[in-house]
Amino acid sequence: MRFAKSSIHVAVTLILFVACSLPSRRAWSYTPQDPVVQAMVNRGLAYLEGVDWKGGIKQMDGTKILAAYAHYKVKHNPSHPLVQEGIKSVNAILKIVETDPNSKKMNYEVAVAVLLLAEIDPKAYDSQLRTFQKYLFDAQRAHGGWTYFAVEHGDVSQTQYALLAIWTLDRVGIKLDYRKVAAAAQWLLRVQDPSGAWPYHGVDPGRGGLIGQDELSYSMAIAGGSSVLIAGDALRLWGDLTENDTGIFGLPQAVKVSRADENVERRQRASLSSKPILAACDRMDAYRGKNPYRRKPDDWFYYQLYTLERYESFLETAYAESKDLSPDWYNRGVDELRRSQDGRSGGWIAGSPASHPVKTAFAVLFLIRSTQTAIKTMGEGTARGGWGFGEDVSKAELGADGSVKTKPIAVAVTDLLNILEGDNADSLADKSLPEDLQLSEEPVARAAQLDRLERLVRGSRSWQARRVASRLLGKSDEFRVVPALIFALTDPDPMVKRFARDGLRYISRKFEGFGMPDKPSVAQINDAQKKWRAWYLSVRPDYVFIDQ
Repeated sequence: MRFAKSSIHVAVTLILFVACSLPSRRAWSYTPQDPVVQAMVNRGLAYLEGVDWKGGIKQMDGTKILAAYAHYKVKHNPSHPLVQEGIKSVNAILKIVETDPNSKKMNYEVAVAVLLLAEIDPKAYDSQLRTFQKYLFDAQRAHGGWTYFAVEHGDVSQTQYALLAIWTLDRVGIKLDYRKVAAAAQWLLRVQDPSGAWPYHGVDPGRGGLIGQDELSYSMAIAGGSSVLIAGDALRLWGDLTENDTGIFGLPQAVKVSRADENVERRQRASLSSKPILAACDRMDAYRGKNPYRRKPDDWFYYQLYTLERYESFLETAYAESKDLSPDWYNRGVDELRRSQDGRSGGWIAGSPASHPVKTAFAVLFLIRSTQTAIKTMGEGTARGGWGFGEDVSKAELGADGSVKTKPIAVAVTDLLNILEGDNADSLADKSLPEDLQLSEEPVARAAQLDRLERLVRGSRSWQARRVASRLLGKSDEFRVVPALIFALTDPDPMVKRFARDGLRYISRKFEGFGMPDKPSVAQINDAQKKWRAWYLSVRPDYVFIDQ
């Protein structure tokens, strides 16, 4: 069951940041795809790339991992030096977790380590993710929250990050004890202040209702709200919103079946209702309405911006409401970040120099709506850059003996797909491929063929498979395949790029395209992708690109 969103929350979003000294009238309504926002993000990434990560930051500092995560969320390049530095820090933390987990305060570090590894490749890092999962549950206190070692009261901030990591583990299929997730949510519900805020450290009243808490703040209020929503989403309290979705817009429905949800029965063992969680969020929104945010010098502003984006994104999911592509809270946040971004370095460098990379990473994650993207991309079967795919994408068989002996190799798209999805697709390079292949005219069969072709162009490790898939998608004249073809413009194989470019020109009827030559530079590819995305959004304004 879902509950109607309270008028309190709607009102609060209209007054958020009202006292941030912003202009009385905004000239912009932003989205993450807005050129202004993308320019801010790129300058922020350039700043992070220029930090002396090898000499200036300790190896086990979570700052490296957070910066690597922000960079990867935008560039999707696991080999970038910054991402590699982040992975080195993850490995250092992993060693501590495996040998002496109680010797350090590791909850934040482990949480962001999970985010990074799961974003890059959860299949390749499965063992490490399971080790971190064990650490998180071992570190959970009896009351249900997380905190520093040797501290009694639970820490709402640390609990938020632990739950975000656990939610991520859930979404990539790691088996979890959901009773522990429910216990964390129940602790959060118990330590909420009667005003609706949450404290930094929560005094657990046990049974008997809410009690007054100390250390209340705006950032902890939204951290608590974010945390209970994360737990509720991991428990699927408002339904499994991924059950009819691949998790990535533009990917086929068939990707869903590549990963079974092994946690269904485990979730059912946890006893918790959605009603108290949403009621707690309504109380928190009432608190926000009475206590609008007022920025103070170096007051965890960037931390709370990232938390706010997380809270609002999970709230959208909980209420299953239509999403405002340019919400007021996002516009105000972008305006403030525009004002505070350093003109020289591109970073956000208020306060202590040691905090500049963290603030910049938080700012980038807010600007790209990273939680909204994660919710869409962390569904079962999600695939980007090889997620869930091996050499054999669908485990299809060519025949009883596994061989293909006829020439031409395939006379129908379905036959060709069976070959291309096999283990030896690259061996077809010297074989003849029919030039007049046509997709089925029967709607159901045609949709299934397009699903498989999109899956190949995004996930196959065979250059031959991606070539044929991009060529056939481009000939399909189907508007739905445009995002897959935009993705294929960055394929390492030059022919895939060319087929994708020509297909976009044909489908859009923009036969001159956007100037991408046969042998494009990286800058020309990026420019073409940017312009094709803008064109697609002009026709499909509700679409959200994640491959950028």
